[in-house]
Amino acid sequence: MAKELLNVRDLHVTVEDREILRGVDFTVRAGETHVLMGPNGAGKSTFGNALMGNPAYHVTGGEASFQGQDLLGQSVSERAKNGLFMSFQNPLEVPGISLENFMRTALEQRTGQRIRIWDFRKDLKAVLGVLQMDQSYARRDLNVGFSGGEKKKAEILQLLMLKPSLAILDETDSGLDVDAVRTVSRGVEEFQKNQDAALIIITHSTGILSSLHVDRVHVLVEGKIVAEGDASLIDGISKNGFVAYEGAAHA
Repeated sequence: MAKELLNVRDLHVTVEDREILRGVDFTVRAGETHVLMGPNGAGKSTFGNALMGNPAYHVTGGEASFQGQDLLGQSVSERAKNGLFMSFQNPLEVPGISLENFMRTALEQRTGQRIRIWDFRKDLKAVLGVLQMDQSYARRDLNVGFSGGEKKKAEILQLLMLKPSLAILDETDSGLDVDAVRTVSRGVEEFQKNQDAALIIITHSTGILSSLHVDRVHVLVEGKIVAEGDASLIDGISKNGFVAYEGAAHA
Protein backbone atom coordinates (compact mmCIF):
# COMPACT_ATOMS: atom_id res chain seq x y z
CA MET A 1 0.00 0.00 0.00
CA ALA A 2 1.26 3.50 -0.88
CA LYS A 3 2.61 5.79 1.82
CA GLU A 4 0.03 7.86 3.69
CA LEU A 5 0.71 11.58 3.20
CA LEU A 6 -2.28 13.28 4.83
CA ASN A 7 -4.59 12.10 7.58
CA VAL A 8 -7.36 14.41 8.79
CA ARG A 9 -9.79 13.40 11.51
CA ASP A 10 -12.93 15.22 12.70
CA LEU A 11 -11.65 18.62 11.59
CA HIS A 12 -13.65 21.64 12.77
CA VAL A 13 -12.81 25.11 11.49
CA THR A 14 -14.29 28.54 12.18
CA VAL A 15 -13.94 31.81 10.28
CA GLU A 16 -14.87 35.01 12.13
CA ASP A 17 -16.56 32.93 14.86
CA ARG A 18 -18.71 31.07 12.34
CA GLU A 19 -18.20 27.32 12.11
CA ILE A 20 -17.55 26.38 8.48
CA LEU A 21 -16.18 22.82 8.71
CA ARG A 22 -18.12 20.55 11.03
CA GLY A 23 -16.13 17.35 11.34
CA VAL A 24 -14.21 16.42 8.19
CA ASP A 25 -12.25 13.17 7.72
CA PHE A 26 -9.80 12.94 4.80
CA THR A 27 -6.93 10.58 3.96
CA VAL A 28 -4.55 10.91 1.01
CA ARG A 29 -1.80 8.48 -0.04
CA ALA A 30 1.15 8.99 -2.35
CA GLY A 31 0.28 8.78 -6.04
CA GLU A 32 -3.40 9.60 -5.51
CA THR A 33 -5.53 12.40 -6.92
CA HIS A 34 -8.51 13.41 -4.79
CA VAL A 35 -11.25 15.80 -5.83
CA LEU A 36 -13.16 17.85 -3.26
CA MET A 37 -16.41 19.09 -4.77
CA GLY A 38 -19.42 20.95 -3.49
CA PRO A 39 -21.61 24.00 -4.06
CA ASN A 40 -20.36 27.52 -3.40
CA GLY A 41 -20.01 28.18 0.33
CA ALA A 42 -19.70 24.50 1.25
CA GLY A 43 -16.30 24.99 2.92
CA LYS A 44 -13.99 23.66 0.22
CA SER A 45 -11.55 26.57 0.27
CA THR A 46 -11.76 26.64 4.06
CA PHE A 47 -10.45 23.08 4.10
CA GLY A 48 -7.43 23.99 1.96
CA ASN A 49 -6.65 27.18 3.86
CA ALA A 50 -6.89 25.43 7.22
CA LEU A 51 -4.44 22.75 6.08
CA MET A 52 -2.07 25.43 4.80
CA GLY A 53 -2.21 27.34 8.10
CA ASN A 54 -3.93 30.55 7.01
CA PRO A 55 -4.35 32.44 10.32
CA ALA A 56 -7.85 33.63 9.38
CA TYR A 57 -9.04 30.01 9.62
CA HIS A 58 -9.19 28.73 13.19
CA VAL A 59 -9.08 24.99 13.86
CA THR A 60 -11.34 24.40 16.86
CA GLY A 61 -11.33 20.61 16.88
CA GLY A 62 -9.91 17.49 15.33
CA GLU A 63 -6.41 16.62 14.18
CA ALA A 64 -4.33 16.47 11.02
CA SER A 65 -0.99 14.82 10.24
CA PHE A 66 1.21 15.27 7.18
CA GLN A 67 3.86 12.66 6.40
CA GLY A 68 3.43 11.25 9.90
CA GLN A 69 3.93 14.56 11.72
CA ASP A 70 1.40 16.82 13.42
CA LEU A 71 0.39 19.39 10.83
CA LEU A 72 -1.64 21.80 12.90
CA GLY A 73 1.29 22.71 15.16
CA GLN A 74 3.44 23.83 12.22
CA SER A 75 3.82 27.37 10.89
CA VAL A 76 2.88 28.18 7.30
CA SER A 77 6.55 28.24 6.27
CA GLU A 78 7.19 24.88 7.96
CA ARG A 79 4.28 23.32 6.10
CA ALA A 80 5.60 24.65 2.80
CA LYS A 81 9.16 23.47 3.51
CA ASN A 82 7.84 20.03 4.39
CA GLY A 83 6.21 19.72 0.99
CA LEU A 84 2.69 21.15 1.24
CA PHE A 85 1.64 23.45 -1.60
CA MET A 86 -1.54 25.36 -2.31
CA SER A 87 -2.55 27.34 -5.37
CA PHE A 88 -5.00 30.14 -4.69
CA GLN A 89 -8.15 31.37 -6.40
CA ASN A 90 -6.83 34.95 -6.37
CA PRO A 91 -2.99 34.97 -6.18
CA LEU A 92 -1.38 38.13 -4.76
CA GLU A 93 0.61 40.56 -6.89
CA VAL A 94 4.23 41.10 -5.74
CA PRO A 95 5.85 44.10 -7.47
CA GLY A 96 9.64 44.10 -7.73
CA ILE A 97 10.10 40.32 -7.55
CA SER A 98 10.14 38.35 -10.76
CA LEU A 99 8.36 35.03 -11.01
CA GLU A 100 11.74 33.42 -11.74
CA ASN A 101 13.44 34.85 -8.63
CA PHE A 102 10.44 34.02 -6.47
CA MET A 103 10.51 30.38 -7.54
CA ARG A 104 14.27 30.04 -7.12
CA THR A 105 14.12 31.48 -3.59
CA ALA A 106 11.16 29.25 -2.69
CA LEU A 107 12.95 26.19 -4.05
CA GLU A 108 16.08 26.95 -2.04
CA GLN A 109 13.95 27.40 1.09
CA ARG A 110 12.20 24.10 0.41
CA THR A 111 15.41 22.11 -0.20
CA GLY A 112 17.71 24.00 2.16
CA GLN A 113 20.34 24.13 -0.58
CA ARG A 114 21.74 26.78 -2.90
CA ILE A 115 20.68 26.18 -6.49
CA ARG A 116 22.96 27.04 -9.39
CA ILE A 117 21.30 29.55 -11.67
CA TRP A 118 22.25 27.55 -14.77
CA ASP A 119 20.60 24.38 -13.45
CA PHE A 120 17.54 26.29 -12.31
CA ARG A 121 17.04 28.00 -15.66
CA LYS A 122 17.48 24.72 -17.51
CA ASP A 123 14.68 23.15 -15.45
CA LEU A 124 12.57 26.28 -15.81
CA LYS A 125 12.92 26.24 -19.59
CA ALA A 126 11.77 22.62 -19.67
CA VAL A 127 8.69 23.33 -17.55
CA LEU A 128 7.79 26.42 -19.60
CA GLY A 129 7.96 24.15 -22.63
CA VAL A 130 5.54 21.67 -21.08
CA LEU A 131 3.08 24.49 -20.45
CA GLN A 132 3.75 26.02 -23.89
CA MET A 133 4.65 29.36 -22.32
CA ASP A 134 7.11 31.96 -23.60
CA GLN A 135 10.46 32.22 -21.78
CA SER A 136 9.92 35.93 -21.06
CA TYR A 137 6.94 35.05 -18.86
CA ALA A 138 9.20 34.08 -15.94
CA ARG A 139 10.97 37.46 -15.96
CA ARG A 140 7.78 39.41 -15.26
CA ASP A 141 6.99 40.67 -11.75
CA LEU A 142 5.02 38.03 -9.86
CA ASN A 143 1.38 38.28 -10.96
CA VAL A 144 1.68 42.04 -11.64
CA GLY A 145 -0.49 42.89 -14.64
CA PHE A 146 -1.23 39.21 -15.21
CA SER A 147 -4.64 38.23 -16.52
CA GLY A 148 -6.64 35.73 -14.50
CA GLY A 149 -5.50 32.94 -16.80
CA GLU A 150 -1.85 34.00 -16.57
CA LYS A 151 -2.03 33.95 -12.78
CA LYS A 152 -3.35 30.40 -12.83
CA LYS A 153 -0.61 29.35 -15.25
CA ALA A 154 1.96 30.91 -12.91
CA GLU A 155 0.59 28.78 -10.07
CA ILE A 156 0.96 25.62 -12.13
CA LEU A 157 4.46 26.69 -13.14
CA GLN A 158 5.35 26.97 -9.44
CA LEU A 159 3.77 23.57 -8.78
CA LEU A 160 5.99 21.86 -11.35
CA MET A 161 9.15 23.67 -10.27
CA LEU A 162 8.72 23.23 -6.50
CA LYS A 163 7.69 19.54 -6.73
CA PRO A 164 5.70 19.40 -3.47
CA SER A 165 4.68 16.14 -1.84
CA LEU A 166 1.04 17.22 -1.65
CA ALA A 167 -0.52 19.95 -3.77
CA ILE A 168 -3.90 21.55 -3.07
CA LEU A 169 -5.34 23.25 -6.16
CA ASP A 170 -8.12 25.62 -5.15
CA GLU A 171 -10.52 26.42 -8.02
CA THR A 172 -7.59 26.47 -10.45
CA ASP A 173 -9.97 26.35 -13.41
CA SER A 174 -12.20 29.18 -12.19
CA GLY A 175 -12.73 31.88 -14.80
CA LEU A 176 -10.44 30.29 -17.40
CA ASP A 177 -11.16 30.05 -21.10
CA VAL A 178 -10.92 26.72 -22.92
CA ASP A 179 -7.29 27.17 -23.96
CA ALA A 180 -6.16 28.14 -20.46
CA VAL A 181 -7.96 25.12 -18.98
CA ARG A 182 -6.05 22.90 -21.41
CA THR A 183 -2.74 24.46 -20.33
CA VAL A 184 -3.54 24.02 -16.65
CA SER A 185 -4.69 20.44 -17.22
CA ARG A 186 -1.46 19.70 -19.07
CA GLY A 187 0.55 20.91 -16.08
CA VAL A 188 -1.54 18.88 -13.64
CA GLU A 189 -1.11 15.76 -15.77
CA GLU A 190 2.66 16.32 -15.70
CA PHE A 191 2.59 16.57 -11.90
CA GLN A 192 0.54 13.36 -11.65
CA LYS A 193 3.46 11.42 -13.14
CA ASN A 194 5.24 11.67 -9.78
CA GLN A 195 3.94 8.66 -7.87
CA ASP A 196 5.53 9.89 -4.64
CA ALA A 197 3.30 12.98 -4.63
CA ALA A 198 -0.44 13.54 -4.43
CA LEU A 199 -3.10 16.06 -5.39
CA ILE A 200 -6.26 17.50 -3.87
CA ILE A 201 -8.26 19.37 -6.51
CA ILE A 202 -10.89 21.69 -5.04
CA THR A 203 -13.62 22.65 -7.49
CA HIS A 204 -17.36 23.12 -7.93
CA SER A 205 -17.23 22.41 -11.67
CA THR A 206 -16.04 19.44 -13.69
CA GLY A 207 -14.26 21.09 -16.64
CA ILE A 208 -10.67 20.58 -15.49
CA LEU A 209 -11.37 16.97 -14.48
CA SER A 210 -12.30 15.60 -17.91
CA SER A 211 -8.72 14.78 -18.93
CA LEU A 212 -7.34 13.86 -15.50
CA HIS A 213 -7.06 10.55 -13.69
CA VAL A 214 -9.03 10.79 -10.43
CA ASP A 215 -8.82 8.21 -7.64
CA ARG A 216 -11.34 9.53 -5.13
CA VAL A 217 -14.13 12.11 -5.07
CA HIS A 218 -15.48 13.74 -1.91
CA VAL A 219 -18.65 15.85 -1.87
CA LEU A 220 -18.70 18.59 0.76
CA VAL A 221 -22.00 20.24 1.71
CA GLU A 222 -22.43 22.72 4.56
CA GLY A 223 -19.12 21.79 6.14
CA LYS A 224 -19.52 18.01 6.06
CA ILE A 225 -18.50 15.33 3.57
CA VAL A 226 -21.81 13.77 2.57
CA ALA A 227 -20.68 11.41 -0.19
CA GLU A 228 -17.48 9.71 -1.35
CA GLY A 229 -16.67 7.45 -4.25
CA ASP A 230 -14.62 6.91 -7.37
CA ALA A 231 -14.49 9.11 -10.47
CA SER A 232 -17.99 7.99 -11.51
CA LEU A 233 -19.38 10.48 -8.98
CA ILE A 234 -18.15 13.28 -11.24
CA ASP A 235 -20.46 12.23 -14.08
CA GLY A 236 -23.51 12.36 -11.83
CA ILE A 237 -22.59 15.80 -10.54
CA SER A 238 -21.90 17.03 -14.06
CA LYS A 239 -25.39 15.97 -15.15
CA ASN A 240 -27.44 16.79 -12.07
CA GLY A 241 -25.42 19.25 -9.98
CA PHE A 242 -25.48 19.01 -6.20
CA VAL A 243 -29.26 18.84 -5.84
CA ALA A 244 -29.16 15.22 -4.72
CA TYR A 245 -26.96 16.15 -1.76
CA GLU A 246 -29.01 19.07 -0.45
CA GLY A 247 -29.95 18.47 3.16
CA ALA A 248 -27.58 15.51 3.49
CA ALA A 249 -25.38 17.41 5.93
CA HIS A 250 -28.28 17.47 8.39
CA ALA A 251 -29.25 13.82 7.96
